[in-house]
Amino acid sequence: MSKLELYERRTYDVAVGQMAKVLELYSKEGWPALEAGGHSDFLVGYFVSDTGPLHQLIHIWRFASDAERRDFWKNLFADETFMAFASQLRPLLERQEVQLMQAAPWGPRP
Repeated sequence: MSKLELYERRTYDVAVGQMAKVLELYSKEGWPALEAGGHSDFLVGYFVSDTGPLHQLIHIWRFASDAERRDFWKNLFADETFMAFASQLRPLLERQEVQLMQAAPWGPRP
């Protein structure tokens, strides 16, 4: 592997019956705030569970290092527009899980 690629998977368990509100809130406020602040540059993608554990919103981020990852979250949490969105999102969530993953030395990468 020529360079470290660190992926962060964040899984949010959404309260049953609240997914439509979460998706609308992300569409109208969360995503625009991520794009406006340049934060979306690190995003691999957002996903909604369809099988297995349901009512989950999953997002995956790619970073060159743990230091870059920590700087990213520090900057995002300092973004007032994004944090105004986050304060509306949090009551709709029941649980959050964060998993850090390193890319395997073979195969395609997102």
